[in-house]
Amino acid sequence: MKNSKLTRTCIGCRSKKQKENLIRIVKNKENKIIVDLQQNLEGRGAYICKNITCFEKMQKRNILKHALKTSIENKKYEELRGVIFDESN
Repeated sequence: MKNSKLTRTCIGCRSKKQKENLIRIVKNKENKIIVDLQQNLEGRGAYICKNITCFEKMQKRNILKHALKTSIENKKYEELRGVIFDESN
């Protein structure tokens, strides 16, 4: 099965989209939370749409904390926002 056929659910808006149309955020073995732009890093991952509305919903509702099963500080959300919206546009 080709990767282009795979769908994932955005944790912000809960809509299903093709995997390549979403951003993957991963918690790796060292418990670091990073943006996985190539979508190939090992670890627990969560997907989000490439728009600010979904990101803000995720941050406001603290959804990423539950998806990755770890605590997340506001500073980390700001780092993620910078990586996602500076490099995805």
